[in-house]
Amino acid sequence: MSAANDMSLFTLIAGASIPVQLVMAVLLLISLFSWWYIFIKVFTVKNAESNADEFEAAFWSGGDLNKLYDGLASGKKRGKSQGMASIFEAGFKEFIRHKQHDNLDASIDVSDVMEGSRRAMRATYNREIDDLDAHLPFLASVGSVSPYIGLFGTVWGIMNAFRGLSTVAQATLSQVAPGIAEALVATAIGLFAAIPAVIAYNRFASSVDRLSVRYESFIEEFTNILQRRA
Repeated sequence: MSAANDMSLFTLIAGASIPVQLVMAVLLLISLFSWWYIFIKVFTVKNAESNADEFEAAFWSGGDLNKLYDGLASGKKRGKSQGMASIFEAGFKEFIRHKQHDNLDASIDVSDVMEGSRRAMRATYNREIDDLDAHLPFLASVGSVSPYIGLFGTVWGIMNAFRGLSTVAQATLSQVAPGIAEALVATAIGLFAAIPAVIAYNRFASSVDRLSVRYESFIEEFTNILQRRA
C-alpha cells in the first residue's frame, strides 16, 4: 500500500484486516442504533415536558376536578392521557372508588382512602418513569463500551501491521504509516459512536430527573388536595 496514494478513509477501511473490519461494522451498527434511540428520546422527552406543562396549567386553573377527570377519561380512549395526567387520573379514580365504598361502608377510614389513592399514583408514576428511562441504559452502554471496542480493533490492526513488518528487511515510515492509520480508524469510529451517546444520555437523564421531581411534587400536592376533600 502506498502511503501517498492510499490514505483515504475508504481505502483504510477497505484495506484493514477482517477482524478490524468486523469491529468497525459492529461500531457503525451500534452508532446507528444509538442515533435512532436518540431521535426517539428527543421526541419522547419533549412530548412529556409539554404534556406536563399543559396539564399543570389546566389543573391549577381552579377548574372542577371532576370535569378535568372526565375530560382525561374520554381522551384516554383516544390514547391521549399520559405523564402527569395519567398520575392524576389514577389517583382521582381510586379516590372516587373509595369514596363510593365509603358511602356504603362507614367503617372505611379516610387514611385508607388516601393510601389507596397514593398507591395508585405511585404505580402510575413508576410506569411513566420506566417509559421515560427506556433506551437510556443502551446509550450509557454505548458511551462506555464503544471506545474499548474500537481500541480492540486498533490493537489488532497494529499487531498485524508489525507482523507484516517482521518479514521486511528494513522498515520505513511509508511502510508503517498505512497499517497503523487503518488500525486507528477503529478507535476513531469507536469515539464517533461513544461521544454522541454520552452527551445524549447525560441530557436525557437530566430531563427525566426533572420530570421525576415534577411528578413527585404533583403527587404530594394532589394528595393534600384529596385529603382536604376527604
